[in-house]
Formats: sequence, structure tokens, C-alpha cells
Amino acid sequence: MSDALHRVPLHARHVELGGRMVPFAGFEMPVQYQGIKDEHLAVRSSAGLFDVSHMGEVEVRGPDAIAAVDALVTNNVRGLVDGQALYTVMCAPDGGIVDDLIVYRLAEDHVFICVNAANRHKDVAFMREYLPSLNATLEDTSDAYVQLALQGPKAEALLQPLVSDAELSAVKFFRCAWMHVAGVNALVARTGYTGEDGFELYIPAEGGATIFDALVERYVPEDLTMCGLGARDTLRLEARLPLYGQDLSAQINPLEAGLSWVVKLDAGHDFVGKAALEAIKAKGVARRLRGFKLEGRGVLRPGYPIFVDDAQVGELTSGGYAPTLDASIGLGYIDTEHTDVERAEVEIRGRRLPVQVSKKPFYSRPR
Repeated sequence: MSDALHRVPLHARHVELGGRMVPFAGFEMPVQYQGIKDEHLAVRSSAGLFDVSHMGEVEVRGPDAIAAVDALVTNNVRGLVDGQALYTVMCAPDGGIVDDLIVYRLAEDHVFICVNAANRHKDVAFMREYLPSLNATLEDTSDAYVQLALQGPKAEALLQPLVSDAELSAVKFFRCAWMHVAGVNALVARTGYTGEDGFELYIPAEGGATIFDALVERYVPEDLTMCGLGARDTLRLEARLPLYGQDLSAQINPLEAGLSWVVKLDAGHDFVGKAALEAIKAKGVARRLRGFKLEGRGVLRPGYPIFVDDAQVGELTSGGYAPTLDASIGLGYIDTEHTDVERAEVEIRGRRLPVQVSKKPFYSRPR
């Protein structure tokens, strides 16, 4: 792969709209438009539009497509019905996380997978190496799609007028369906990475600009705010959604990451890493992921050490300012024997400052 940065199909539109473009995962991506805090709060109160076309897509087709994907991931794909999505992880034989994924069952013979941008090529190579000898084919179709994320409490109301052949209210959480949006046939999924209601749209690349322009021209700036990767990170952190490369990695297994709920050891089939995860579960994990909220002034950052009394018991993996909470928050791993403490200290530039410790998301949207 060339070291040159790639550009998403809508790059010129982001520049025209004032997007500040930065390198991310091999792409030039908008990090912000009017400011991370404003974009963050707009998603919490109204709706925001993200271009996440840097994410990768992989499609598995064939009579054994579902069984083939089940052999690669820890969750139970064969338990899905058509049009249902599933969060899962893909693990190496030693149980370390290769990537976290969203898997969509589109049909009995068609599984659609969304992978992290930075992991696209690694994931595809891993999938090809471990894909079982079944009647299924795997194709990296990342370049065939524009991916938009429309997130926020007004997302359904804003998108519905552009949909000509479906009722979005019928698309429940973690469900998806093909429908015509601004005349373009797109896969619309009620999923997202912000903690809000909303949709992720997988659009054939040639139709991406049509849907993007329809949303921008109709709703920006009154009801819809253009958002960059900066707000995406603060939103996901408030919702306690882990970020691969920081909170998840090949050196972290899903049991210590709090993702036991996506590891189906009793599903009745084998998958890569199953034996290692069974052994880890039997022995018990040495550390667990927790949330931290700074009690005073300062900003939590990845890499800051965590202390209980005078002992360092862990390290932050994510951190930053949370606009909804007006506080600094973070995620990090601490030794198992200390995971039930309610308070700890984080060392920031030589000073240890008190933090609250929590197992729960910092923010949950009103239901």
C-alpha cells in the first residue's frame, strides 16, 4: 500500500464546507468543521452528519456464508435473521483482538461486514487465512461504498422525507434494509458510534454525493450539523464505546475488555481463538476495562498511569473532555483486584488527581 493519503469520494465537498482535513488511518479526513464541542452537542440535541467512508466493507457470499463468518468471529452469526446486525470481535488464535466489527446478515447467502479503516487490509488478510473451506467467497468491497452516519435524536425525522419506499420507524435498533434515499438504493442500518439514535448508510460509491447533497442542501445548518472525527471520538467516549488501537488491540482479549457478551463459547461451533478464550475464562483475567471521571480540573489522556494508594494499578487507554458532562473522562485497564474500587488517582504531569471509577457508560441517551 502506498504511503500517500487516500481521499474519500466526497473530499472536495468537505473542503467546500470548511472541513479541516487531517491524516487518519491512511486517509485525509475532516476532523472538525465549526468546532468539536459544538458538533458534539449538536448530535446530542439534534443531528450530525459524518462521512465515514474510510471504514472498510467486506462481503461474504455463498450457501455457507454464515457458517464461514461464524468461524471467524466470536459472536453467533447463525442466530441472526435477514436484516439483522451484530456487534462482534475477531480474535487471533491467542485470543487477542484482531478487530471489532459490525456484521449484517443481508440474506442466507450474503453477509456484509464493516471493519475499522486502519485494520482493513490486515482484516482481509486474516479472513482469507482463516476462512474455512466451505462454499463461500470473500471480497473486499470497501472502494465500492460511500458510508455516511446520520446520528442524533432528529435523525429519523430528517432522513424519512428522502426515503421513497420504506418507513424508517420499522427499522429497529441493529436492523437494516435496502431502500431508496434521494433516489439512490442504499443499505440503511440503525447502528452508530455516538450513543445516539441514528443511521449508517452504505451507499454505492456513484450515488454517495446524491444523498450527501440532499441532506446538506435540505437541512444544514438549521437542523443538521456537519461533524468530523473529533466529535465522533468524544461522542463514542461518553457512550463508553471502545476504540480499536487504544482500548482494543491484539494485546487485549475481549474478556478483559468487558466484551464477554459478544464471546459465545457455548454456541456450538468453533471460531478462531475459542480455545484460548476458554482457557483465559477458566483462569480469570488479570485486568479489566473501567471508566474514569476526573473530579477536578485537567484533561485525562491515553497513557496516564492509574494509582490506588501508592501502587500503580493500570493505565488509561482513552481520555478527553466530555462536552455533555463538562468534565474530563477516560477509559483504562486496572488490575482485577482493584476493579471494584469507586475512586482512584490518575497521574497528570507529575500530579496525582482523584478520579471516580465506573463500569457504566458516562452518557446514555433518553429512551
